[in-house]
Amino acid sequence: MKTSDFYFDLPEELIAQEPLADRASSRLLVVDKETENVEHRHFRDIREYLRAGDCLVINDTRVLPARLFGERVGTGARIEILLLVRKSIDTWEVLVRPGKKARPGDKISFGDGKLIAEILETIEGGNRIIRFQYDGVFESILDELGEMPLPPYITHRLEDKERYQTVYAKHDGSAAAPTAGLHFTPELLEEIQQMGVKIAHVTLHVGLGTFRPVKVENILEHEMHSEYYVVEESQAAIINDARKNGGRIIAVGTTSTRTLESVTDLDGVVHAGSGWTKIFIYPGYTFHAIDGMITNFHLPESTLIMLISALMGKELILRVYQEAVKERYRFFSFGDACLFLTKR
Repeated sequence: MKTSDFYFDLPEELIAQEPLADRASSRLLVVDKETENVEHRHFRDIREYLRAGDCLVINDTRVLPARLFGERVGTGARIEILLLVRKSIDTWEVLVRPGKKARPGDKISFGDGKLIAEILETIEGGNRIIRFQYDGVFESILDELGEMPLPPYITHRLEDKERYQTVYAKHDGSAAAPTAGLHFTPELLEEIQQMGVKIAHVTLHVGLGTFRPVKVENILEHEMHSEYYVVEESQAAIINDARKNGGRIIAVGTTSTRTLESVTDLDGVVHAGSGWTKIFIYPGYTFHAIDGMITNFHLPESTLIMLISALMGKELILRVYQEAVKERYRFFSFGDACLFLTKR
């Protein structure tokens, strides 16, 4: 299977640069796998496709303002780092640009010395391990100095950091938002729960893999980066009870999907736990956890379009994306949404 099999032509002007003022006013493209029927709605209409007993599974990770701009101590050279994985209280794995100016032993100053990073080592793949020095509370300093790590295709500055967070974001740790959840408002979630739909929380901290394109032609040669997940006993029970009672499991986003598929056995039972997953889902994969997914529109030739192609079928997905382009849907992180249903 080739990476080029998942290519589609996307006009640049359809890449959403800013979030809508009203989260739930984005458009919603609904696809039924069995009938291949496509409907064009708005996101708040999601209520019409859910029913009592269903379970929405949301990823409650919170995005860190993980992009820092500083200067190399001694030379003043400009250096940017992106926080990826917290190794200990003050030690992180980071992505550094430009990498040539960041060697073990070097120190980088942020905010006129409010935060100092010492580079400890270079690891496989070119990332660095750094240790921070500071006075005060690290999270407060990071919130003051850091910027949201928006994807490279978003060139506009984000004025309100909270618009790159879901309304239910809780656990710090991501380098990117689980963007399917950006469409929900507290009011819409409350209305959905009042319908009798259960809501279960999982956590997957989105990491470097979000920014990494597939560079090999044979997709089987692509290696996913590991990402940390947590599924609590209480939340696994909510999902399993919904399944047992005939409810559908609808994952909000590819991150929730990957988490569920990492912890669900062949009988469809979700097991609580935590750990690292590098699951790569592409056509031919058999899903055990979900009956549908809410997600945004994804990049051509990305692992995410491969995932939804595995769920719905590649030919159907490419036809749907062609129609989305024709209908001028807004693409990627701040764009519109899809609801893919494999079970009515």
